[in-house]
Amino acid sequence: MGNHSKSRALLASALILGLTACSSSRHDPLEKYYLVSVNIKNAYWQAAGAGFIGAARGLGVAAEVVGPDTYDPPGEAQAFRDAVAKKPSGILVSVADPNLMKDPIDSAIALGIPVITIDSDAPASKRLTFIGTNNYQAGMMGGRVLAVQLHGKGNVVVYTMPGQPNLEERLQGYKTILADHPQIKIAQVVDVKGDPRIAFDTTTELLKGKAAPEAFVCLVSFACPEVADVLDRSKVTGKVVVAMDTDANTLDWIQKGLIAATIAQKPFTMSHYGVVMLDSLQHFKLPSLDVKWAEDTRSPVPIFVDTGATLIDKSKVADFLKAQTAANGS
Repeated sequence: MGNHSKSRALLASALILGLTACSSSRHDPLEKYYLVSVNIKNAYWQAAGAGFIGAARGLGVAAEVVGPDTYDPPGEAQAFRDAVAKKPSGILVSVADPNLMKDPIDSAIALGIPVITIDSDAPASKRLTFIGTNNYQAGMMGGRVLAVQLHGKGNVVVYTMPGQPNLEERLQGYKTILADHPQIKIAQVVDVKGDPRIAFDTTTELLKGKAAPEAFVCLVSFACPEVADVLDRSKVTGKVVVAMDTDANTLDWIQKGLIAATIAQKPFTMSHYGVVMLDSLQHFKLPSLDVKWAEDTRSPVPIFVDTGATLIDKSKVADFLKAQTAANGS
């Protein structure tokens, strides 16, 4: 068996074993991993950070979450470059703007620093793999709920951030389902620019109009709690709201009946598994990171790791919360 084949086999074995056994015996004290994102203070990225830090602690390595507190793609690119300059053992990154991140990712790979994207991808870059939700399928999941709730007819407003790959895929999933329901139309797509206030203010203005939409779809986690808050304050009923993710406010509005359903992702799992993969790449090094793995039938890394998505409506909230409590050992 050649050296390249041995590296492949060792890495594949390490990825499996790393999920079931953690040991600090093989780790250098200087080994460190970074998770880079935007909006790192929101609930979604706090969950991802917990998975990231927890996995690193189990492996006995250092880890740090970096990036801007707001939706700031240039700030994220700079945070990534700053992390690369520290010569880490590996980097996980959720890509806000793939055009801004391609060159920094490619530069890191050229330096021999493994880079894995999570949550939002940069498919044109040389990143090694993507770990996250099948966002197209998630959009289709939401689209089916929307079609049923609207009884096949109505105008829809979508809150998103155009240009972000995972959100574009979700929107395409919705459009695929709505193509079979020609009387349901996407009347407006709102760029919330990472700011919950835009969702709140836009919804307020829409409700003042003569032709308020029948439904609101949120492709980002923070928008639908704002929509539900406006509907509640305005005492507006009968609107269909389909959300994304499972922050506490979203689940609360589902229980109150203002949000019909949400699609739960697994940010904890994305970052936790990402550290395991990076650690394996650190200790079972490949001859080169700059390889077209997608075209290699013996690639030691997958093109895509689907961490799954779950639809949660009012009938499922209690079970979801119970499962989260059990997972946290409470």
